Amino acid sequence: MLKPGPGKKVAVYIAEDQQFHGSAAYAAILDFLFFHGVSGATVTRGIAGFGADHHLHTTRLVDLIQRLPIKVEFIETAEKVEELLPKLQLMAGSGLIEMHDTTIVKPATKKEHAETEGDIPALKREGKAKMMRIYIGENDKWNGKPLYDEIVKGLRAHDIAGVTVYRGILGYGANRSLHKDATFSHDRPILISTVDTEEKLKAFAPILDQMVQQGLVVLSDVDVIKYTHNYRQAERRQDARL
Repeated sequence: MLKPGPGKKVAVYIAEDQQFHGSAAYAAILDFLFFHGVSGATVTRGIAGFGADHHLHTTRLVDLIQRLPIKVEFIETAEKVEELLPKLQLMAGSGLIEMHDTTIVKPATKKEHAETEGDIPALKREGKAKMMRIYIGENDKWNGKPLYDEIVKGLRAHDIAGVTVYRGILGYGANRSLHKDATFSHDRPILISTVDTEEKLKAFAPILDQMVQQGLVVLSDVDVIKYTHNYRQAERRQDARL
């Protein structure tokens, strides 16, 4: 939590259509900041601008409307910024990051009754790991959004190697209510499964404790037989198609 005193103001400038791991880069950066405890961040969309390529991007040019400049801005302590900066540089790609000293006079406070190139995934060869399985309901929410979707975003922001969401066809939980796959059912059982190192999964556990109010989380030992996905190569293929 921010306190009055010295701080750092960071701004990341990227293009609106810039991608990171198949998603909009500005959205990925915002998720990363959110799930790493940054006190607050703002995304603003420019109406005109140009970058290192000296190509003018403006709302007056219909063809380039998706290339408008985007700024992601946040204020944090110098220690926190230093911790986040290596990943931010990777996520910004060809964009610009600027940072300068600032003074926090009054930190923002929560509203009352608020609802509660070395970046390769760790699993890339045979060895021991942990499997985390999270059992929730499809109708469960967190901050007004589907819980399963927000958990996936959180795992991704913490560089978890991979995650899969399964929708069940029948099941019940601690409340003994039967949840089934029916035409008008919106509370089918959901299973989220992920495999990574014990250290990384346990580091995400405190956030998971806040997000999952009613559900089951289990951690099991697993043997990784093979993990060969080269996401950097996949991204290069995707960039070539754009």
